[in-house]
Amino acid sequence: MISVKNLTKTFGSYTAVDNISFSIEQGENVVFLGTSGSGKTTLLKMINRLLEPDHGGIAIDGVSVYDQRPEDLRRKIGYVFQNNGLFPHYTISENISVVPRLLGWDKKRMEERAAALMDKLRLPPAQYAAAYPNQLSGGQQQRVGIARALAADPPILLMDEPFGALDPITRAAVKKDFKELDELRSKTIVLVTHDVQEAFELADRIFLMDKGKVVQEGTPDQLLFEPAGEYVRTFFEEQRFPLEAQRIAAGDYPALIRAFDKFKNRHR
Repeated sequence: MISVKNLTKTFGSYTAVDNISFSIEQGENVVFLGTSGSGKTTLLKMINRLLEPDHGGIAIDGVSVYDQRPEDLRRKIGYVFQNNGLFPHYTISENISVVPRLLGWDKKRMEERAAALMDKLRLPPAQYAAAYPNQLSGGQQQRVGIARALAADPPILLMDEPFGALDPITRAAVKKDFKELDELRSKTIVLVTHDVQEAFELADRIFLMDKGKVVQEGTPDQLLFEPAGEYVRTFFEEQRFPLEAQRIAAGDYPALIRAFDKFKNRHR
């Protein structure tokens, strides 16, 4: 479990994260959703100490992250960057094996693990294991970034706009393969995005952020059908119809009832 208490981060006079507290259960998929500048990426980076807070605490399974060396903490947490962050002078297999190498895995085990993940992410090892990042497309590079984050089988996966830099067709394909990975079933996933559809597809629970604060937290249905205020209602308004249709098409009958009730109220 991840527990965050009274977390605050400022940059000069600007408050990026403003006294936030929350907890995430083991195996939960949580999305921090918001516009640029809402504080979501800053929050994500503090979980694995890429940034240090001004105030507050973070604990994982009851142990403060500040009682651990940052490098030891990061070896237990997978991190997927928006721009993939691959090492240009490493082969694809070597890029995937970065953390296993730091953990002391032997060469055969690293190669087998890299090949297995490449297969699952539609990157045939015979074709790509010895290639370099600049020989791959953007979508392929992001698949490598996902494989690298999963290579040492960490219990927690942090994802910062992982599909945001891809074109719509590539994004849909990479996201589909990502969701089908059996590697994810036992993991706690914390994802940052500004994409409402993406949040609704992937989240068990959504934290909607604005100006460094959590405006509302809840399931996708709760944010869509039970907005806590005008900001939340307005945030989803533009995509409300496709989101409601998506929930109904997925067999979410309570969503159908709520949508019907809302329609009746509008036309009284």
